Amino acid sequence: MKILLDTHVFLWALSEPEKLRSAIRSAIELPSNQVFVSAMTVAEIVIKESIGKLDVRFDPLEMIDRLGFERLDFSALAARRLGTLPFHHRDPFDRMLIAQAIEHDFTIASHDPIFVRYDCKLLG
Repeated sequence: MKILLDTHVFLWALSEPEKLRSAIRSAIELPSNQVFVSAMTVAEIVIKESIGKLDVRFDPLEMIDRLGFERLDFSALAARRLGTLPFHHRDPFDRMLIAQAIEHDFTIASHDPIFVRYDCKLLG
């Protein structure tokens, strides 16, 4: 399975894995699964850190590599997919992650209950 991590799932995997639902934790740890972290997650982390909403003391790219996750760039195809999404969610970062998951046929790992409203594969 190809899994795209929501930002909070990535952060919890780094610092508070006990907060992750067991299905998500098991899927992340299963060697046969590919786990991806989006460029949009990196953008969200560095933006929130720069405005004081998040205290991050690590390089997100280094941590993606250290955990054995894969980086996923945000493509023009995923950007175009944003225009087809219903407007259930106002968070632009979450909407971009959902668009990527749909575009690439990935399963998205999130605890966000709004994600179930979208036509995407969800692990949560």
